[in-house]
Amino acid sequence: MSRPHERRRSAQQRAQRRTQQQARRRRREEQAVVEPAPAGGAPARPPVAGLAVDLVAVLVFAGVGRASHGEGLGLLQVLGTALPFWAGVVLAWALPRVHRDPTRVVPAGVLVLAASVSLGMVLRLATGQGAEPSFVVVTTLVLAVLMLGWRALAGRAARRSG
Repeated sequence: MSRPHERRRSAQQRAQRRTQQQARRRRREEQAVVEPAPAGGAPARPPVAGLAVDLVAVLVFAGVGRASHGEGLGLLQVLGTALPFWAGVVLAWALPRVHRDPTRVVPAGVLVLAASVSLGMVLRLATGQGAEPSFVVVTTLVLAVLMLGWRALAGRAARRSG
């Protein structure tokens, strides 16, 4: 049977943990770079920096992929490769779960990755560019490293500074 002072200490510890969790949650919300919604209740605009990093990640993927296969590296050629995947990135960024906390690996990073790969492959197939299984695997792995990687680094930096 526990003593009253042990129960009190346990309750105090639980209350302290709750307070710490709430403080961490508030810090995460303050660190999010989402602009507040205007008075009319319109949705908040997604943070431009995170969207830009995702778009650059796809551009890097497209450029490196074309270079590794000895394909042309002209601006229009690289953009043509990136475009189907960019459509998926933009679609994912329209989701509130992504722009609510864009630096989180889960759910934001996973949603952007899934949308960019899946819609990118569908659009490639629709335009006759092809989507061999090995290409799907390599695309998923490379974009995962790039899109989830920057979020993991951003989260780590935020934890260190906060």
